[in-house]
Amino acid sequence: MNCPRCDVELAVEQLRGIEVDRCPKCQGMWLDYQELDLVEDTVLDQDEAKGTMVFRSWQGELHCPHCRGPLQMFYYRGYDLELDFCPQQHGFWLDKGEEERVRQLMAQRVKDLKRSGAAEVEWAGLLGRIKSRSFGQRMKDLFKR
Repeated sequence: MNCPRCDVELAVEQLRGIEVDRCPKCQGMWLDYQELDLVEDTVLDQDEAKGTMVFRSWQGELHCPHCRGPLQMFYYRGYDLELDFCPQQHGFWLDKGEEERVRQLMAQRVKDLKRSGAAEVEWAGLLGRIKSRSFGQRMKDLFKR
């Protein structure tokens, strides 16, 4: 299998326990379709919390190393990271550094979910206090004056 960018033969290597195909020249990597999810799982393994991967896609310039069909491009999970994928579900092409960016975005997603969860708990507590008779009575008293 050859690199969609350099047309150099891809070398098989291990990446965090995942077998990937990397280009020795440009350092890009081909991930079989399920392997991108495995890369994400090294940071966040709850698929329902990851969000939608592809909102929309468009024709790219590269070709799939498996079927030689044109790859599509998309903004990964709505972020400012453009990735390429095979519409025949053969896999994803990540340029040098994009694998780490995927992991960083998943780490940020974890932080955002924790912050969102904490905000929901705080909001629920506030609503509970507002509904209390003492708070309601204080508000009525405030407007009686």
